[in-house]
Amino acid sequence: MEKPKTIKYKYPKTIRIWLIIGLIMLIGQVILGGITRLTGSGLSITRWDIITGIVPPLNASAWVNEFELYKETPQYHKINSTFTIQEFKFIYFWEYFHRLWVRALGFIFLIPFVIFVLKKQMDSYLIKRLGIVILLTILTASAGWIMVQSGLVNRPWVNAYKLTIHFTMAVLVIWAMVKTVSDVYLLGSKSFIPSIKIVYYVISIAFLQMIVAGIMAGMKAGLYYPSWPDMNGEFIPGVLLNPENWDWHNMVNYDSYLFAPALVQFTHRMLAYILTVATIYLFFKLRKKVEEASKKWLNVILILVFVQVILGILTVLNVQGKIPLFFGVSHQLVGLLYFMGLLFLCNSLRKQKA
Repeated sequence: MEKPKTIKYKYPKTIRIWLIIGLIMLIGQVILGGITRLTGSGLSITRWDIITGIVPPLNASAWVNEFELYKETPQYHKINSTFTIQEFKFIYFWEYFHRLWVRALGFIFLIPFVIFVLKKQMDSYLIKRLGIVILLTILTASAGWIMVQSGLVNRPWVNAYKLTIHFTMAVLVIWAMVKTVSDVYLLGSKSFIPSIKIVYYVISIAFLQMIVAGIMAGMKAGLYYPSWPDMNGEFIPGVLLNPENWDWHNMVNYDSYLFAPALVQFTHRMLAYILTVATIYLFFKLRKKVEEASKKWLNVILILVFVQVILGILTVLNVQGKIPLFFGVSHQLVGLLYFMGLLFLCNSLRKQKA
């Protein structure tokens, strides 16, 4: 395992604050993506103009032109054919804001990054770490455009698996950023923690849960079983008990048959139960063995896992033809914070040299 830096506060305070701002903005970007998805806004802008796309429509004629472009999409013809231009402006706003945030994030990252490098305030280690973050961010943005394109031809929404790739890439960006922040802030333990491997296992389960959550969001699987603790009166949906349904065709054509959404939501629920038990076990396993900084992260993840379960239940129970925006976004945010808490806990348990 890579060890943290041993020279305390080697990096200037401005760099440490800059990294925290960057991490917060990355979280904001993921949440804006969730809002865009839940409001059905992701396909409202049919082009990706890196420079000219910064400026939104500024007059009635420009709005009409954008609306006409949207009218050519399958989403308009199959779902939103009754939309007025005012309703279009609402969904356009969220997609525009989502893209604008990405651009702002790029400027906040790249410009200070270049300045710090020119002033020789960053060593080669930090340059490489941030290079990974920047590369992953570019790949995430590219995956996002590929995802959008999947909803502009024949389909009225984006492909679930491409959405999952986009979301998973975003999680990896945050993972890389958490590692960078932990190293810059010298997060680590002065004593050896023999049980740290268990944290790796919980992180692995949590990462798998994030992937399943992405698939569930893309398939809109939450709409099919709006009940808890059962799934429409069954613990295991009957469609999963029929061996004939276990066919890859059903996973690909998830829009036309219940099997895939049922499987994904059932898996999502089971992983949530496993993570809850694992987090409780982790808390009691480590709380008397770790230093104060690590205890704080243990407390954080324990609280967050319970809040996350409650939000998940409330999200499902409040489904009325669509996922409730507040609960859906809150569920995504807390899930991301829980995963980050696990990463910070893991980094706080690393052996730090005196």
